[in-house]
Amino acid sequence: MSTDVTARTPAPAPPGKSGGAASGGLLRLMLDGLRTNMRQYGMLIALGLIVVLFSVWTDGDLLLPRNVSNLVLQNSHILILAIGMMLVIIAGHIDLSVGSLTAFTGAFAAVLTVQHGVAWPVALVLCLLVGAVAGAAQGFMIAYFGIPSFIVTLAGMLIFRGLTEILLEGQTLGPFPGGLQKLGNGFLPETGPDTDYHNLTLLLGVVLIVFTVLQEFRDRRRQQEFSLDVLPRNVFLLKLVAIGAAILVVTMLLASYKGAPIVLIILGALVVGYGYVMRNAVFGRHIYAIGGNLPAAKLSGVKDRKVTFHVFLNMGVLAALAGLVVAARLNAASPKAGLNFELEAIASSFIGGASMSGGVGTVLGAIIGGLVLGVLNNGMNLLSVGTDWQQVIKGLALLVAVGFDVWNKRKSGS
Repeated sequence: MSTDVTARTPAPAPPGKSGGAASGGLLRLMLDGLRTNMRQYGMLIALGLIVVLFSVWTDGDLLLPRNVSNLVLQNSHILILAIGMMLVIIAGHIDLSVGSLTAFTGAFAAVLTVQHGVAWPVALVLCLLVGAVAGAAQGFMIAYFGIPSFIVTLAGMLIFRGLTEILLEGQTLGPFPGGLQKLGNGFLPETGPDTDYHNLTLLLGVVLIVFTVLQEFRDRRRQQEFSLDVLPRNVFLLKLVAIGAAILVVTMLLASYKGAPIVLIILGALVVGYGYVMRNAVFGRHIYAIGGNLPAAKLSGVKDRKVTFHVFLNMGVLAALAGLVVAARLNAASPKAGLNFELEAIASSFIGGASMSGGVGTVLGAIIGGLVLGVLNNGMNLLSVGTDWQQVIKGLALLVAVGFDVWNKRKSGS
């Protein structure tokens, strides 16, 4: 006698139908997706919580349009350094010279423009070239002579600090030409009808939201093509809404004051450009390869010395750009400029998800890490927290971030 097996097999719940099993499965998928990507999104969530907490503690002063604008201007140079430092750390190295190099390029710009009357665009290009030469010299010793990056850049830190003192003769030098000042303090010009908002900033915010959404869909589609794990659809859409809302809020705050700072546009271009290189370009993949597994990278044909050389050359250029930005914002070059900038950049990278062993990290993560430190600094200043306790709190934040990295590796068994 035959048995109807199919009649006893329960039909799967159709997608989109409500029900306990379906809801539980969806919730489980969302939680699994968040756990899988906790390393990527953990600090972003932490940044949001820090912003909310300090907004409450400062009675909303943290999110005043003027303060948000100041937050961008005060931390832009650290974010620029963090981008370059993230690449250095991903490649398995470290750079201790960037703070002194920023001071040196700022001093060099002041000598050119103030003492010798060189046009500021020419001085800007020359300063970037000086940064490139400095980074290339350090990269050459690290890549081709095999001297550890810690030693080479420690020597560079002392050399560039001394050269800064020599150039400035121990004195502060300024002011800079108006065009160069705008690099650190300028805003986009106002255009269009009177809307009580900065129209160009609003337009750029909308463009950024559209670009970000399209980029997220493009990345998701690419991951699916290679059969990689992706976020559940609902979680992915929630992520897009959160990103769009965050960009919109910042855009409205900036547009209600003076508009977007010029340095924010420069920073945005750097994030997009370096993000593309690290995600899509061969050079970016080679940086991850030599940091993740150098012997395997060599066997695969990666020219590790060439990659290392260019990573440090790039760091030198970004350090020079950061030096120009901070000098322009202060409208003077100082022998004491750039102190502890290297520590801030390194901390931003590790807080943003870089691994001590190399091979892990993203450009966006460096920006998030820098913003975490920036918001902590700004919020504690608004609360009149002493600099001593500020150092303690930032140190604890770094320990927590690195501790999370170690815990995450042990849990995954890597």
